[in-house]
Amino acid sequence: MTRRVVIGAATISMALALSACGEAGSDDKGDEGSDNKMIGLLLPENKTTRYETFDRPLMEQKIKELCADCEVKYNNASQDTERQKKQFDALITQGVKVIILDAVDYKATKSWVDQAAKKGVKVVAYDRLAEGDISAYISYDNEKIGELQGQALVDSLGDKAKDSRVVMINGSPTDPNAAFFKKGAHTVLDKEVKEIVYEQDIPDWSPDEANKKMAAAITAQGKDGFDAVYSANDGMAGGISTALKKAGLKDVPLGGQDAELAGLQRVVKGDQSFTIYKAIKPQAETTASVAVALLEGKSIDEFVPEKVDSGSKKGVPSKLYDAEIVTKDNIKDTVIKDKVYKVDQICTSAFAKACKAAGLK
Repeated sequence: MTRRVVIGAATISMALALSACGEAGSDDKGDEGSDNKMIGLLLPENKTTRYETFDRPLMEQKIKELCADCEVKYNNASQDTERQKKQFDALITQGVKVIILDAVDYKATKSWVDQAAKKGVKVVAYDRLAEGDISAYISYDNEKIGELQGQALVDSLGDKAKDSRVVMINGSPTDPNAAFFKKGAHTVLDKEVKEIVYEQDIPDWSPDEANKKMAAAITAQGKDGFDAVYSANDGMAGGISTALKKAGLKDVPLGGQDAELAGLQRVVKGDQSFTIYKAIKPQAETTASVAVALLEGKSIDEFVPEKVDSGSKKGVPSKLYDAEIVTKDNIKDTVIKDKVYKVDQICTSAFAKACKAAGLK
């Protein structure tokens, strides 16, 4: 009897120490431990600058705002699927009950996510639709983004579009979004340009590999064998731009995506025709709100009003945001207006002349 009283007292002390964020889920956790208020955050890579610059800090800030004593357990997989699996497993071992997962390889996640779900761990798929029994998915309409990219490239070609030949440098085969971007872009380009003369998927979204493939395309097609280049994102567009310059090619329409700082600077300078601006803040903050609500056992319906089917689950509660094309002409009314970057961040001394010509002050 005495032993039971001592254990009960310890339990009460622990409950009091953790009471600041409420008692969500404490009644049904049994032997799985106390309400530890830990949320896991797993991002796939750091070659794309948005993840460390925007996604991570925005989510962490919103989680802290909603739950002051919640702890975010963060890891970046650096494009290594096996490393991400170890990070995922480690979070479950630590007792994390909600994991925000941006998968390196979306197909590889099915067994991890299913096992986590059986243990009562909720997984929120962020940006990429992971396979398995996920609880929610927050991203963009990625096929529509591909269509925007295709249309922007056609617009860049102007009256010459119908007679133009295009090189396509697509994203990573392990990222489901890359397939949607490619599909959407083809929907437009296949109708609006003469021909896709060269097309490659780039593992890990590598700018270096994109640079090599662009150089190979120039060798294969000749300097006059293509008229524009589709790049699935800004990072790879940087590598492509370098290859074009090395070959002495100027004024070749080139598009990207993500509105990265370097991409925006190339747009201002004229080395890149456009990028796609995806407002990361609402995506990140919605994801944080979903994660905290799941942790506290609350409804997430207000945050994820749509339904999406993955390859392994029907009707995943989702929120898909829209995006927009950014060119030199509307950069002021998009990324600068939304305070993603300030003018002085874009218009460093190397870009001062181009910024002045573009009306950025």
